[in-house]
Amino acid sequence: MKYDFDKHIIRTNTGSVKWDHSETLFGDKDILPMWVADMDFKAPQPVIDALIEKAEHGIFGYTKGLGSYHDAIIGWMKERHKWEVKSEWICHSPGVVPALNLIVQTFTDPGDKIIIQHPVYYPFTKVIEMNGRTVVSNPLKVENGQYVMDYLDLEEKIDEEVKMMILCSPHNPVGRVWTREELIRVGEICLKHNILMVSDEVHADLVLKGDHTVFAAISDEFAQRSIICTAPSKTFNLAGLQTSNIIIPNPEIREKFSNALEANFMGGMNTFGVAATESAYRYGEEWLDQLLVYVQANFDYLAGYIETHLQDLVVYPLEGTYLAWIDCRELGLDHQALEELIHKEAKVALNQGYIFGEGGEGFIRLNLACTRSTLEEGLQRIERAIGRIRG
Repeated sequence: MKYDFDKHIIRTNTGSVKWDHSETLFGDKDILPMWVADMDFKAPQPVIDALIEKAEHGIFGYTKGLGSYHDAIIGWMKERHKWEVKSEWICHSPGVVPALNLIVQTFTDPGDKIIIQHPVYYPFTKVIEMNGRTVVSNPLKVENGQYVMDYLDLEEKIDEEVKMMILCSPHNPVGRVWTREELIRVGEICLKHNILMVSDEVHADLVLKGDHTVFAAISDEFAQRSIICTAPSKTFNLAGLQTSNIIIPNPEIREKFSNALEANFMGGMNTFGVAATESAYRYGEEWLDQLLVYVQANFDYLAGYIETHLQDLVVYPLEGTYLAWIDCRELGLDHQALEELIHKEAKVALNQGYIFGEGGEGFIRLNLACTRSTLEEGLQRIERAIGRIRG
């Protein structure tokens, strides 16, 4: 089946956070939303069909999912990521961020330190600080135009109070797909210091260059000291169905997490989320492969446009995710002035880099999972706004 990602689908008046809350969030109802990480594309047709079938059944009671649900996850992980997952390893959560929150509460104590690698998905900081834990930043560094991990800095910042590291793999917002060698090196440091690795792999299926390596698939040692957070939400644009699968090979760690889910009454599953997830993992691969081609083409268009028309900006290579990371520091604006330029002058809603923490100042994050016409319009608006301030 050929999917048409150029088709513009009207999302206003649907309750969309991205499209219906622009005035509340950005102060302008006419702003073009290219910020939050959801797509402007319909889900795969088999997913839509599964949801229609579920809706026509007409009963939406408490749901746990059948064995076929786990089988679909296991099959997807084996086929797409070469990882052999056992059914009993799979736990359920209404989302990866709620799971991260519960993981922090369950496996650390107030005052404990948790390592994250800025600039990084900003809820990482929130789930640490709002639970009374301390962020230890191991900022990424740029070498030869590419973000890399700073292993020396990581080792220097580890002490007996560091209990956990939350890894973003692939990395949001800088777009890196970590190599197996990079993951081995950071994993060995965590093993050496008995640090629990929590790997957020929600973007694992959205790889444009290279191959995604599941952290726990590297070795049994890594598997026994890690929690792998997965979801169909980013891959198939299903975030509103609030379904994620937290995969934990270690039985003791898994039991603690399962007990925490039960204690917080978070073990239930979304009826539609179950149907959509199973269908996506069984029948969504063709859609995903076509999507990745489209996102790559959008990124190539973006890079070419910036090189030709917006030469003060620098876009970093995109290996994974559908989120472009753009350096605007040559404009000479502080983050407030840059925000004013993009949101008020250009009327484009983008994520400002400073919200991702250290190293994000002067950057913007742009969502490429949109129609080409939307991307063209957004870039033209930004070009005109920069032209006005230059003038």
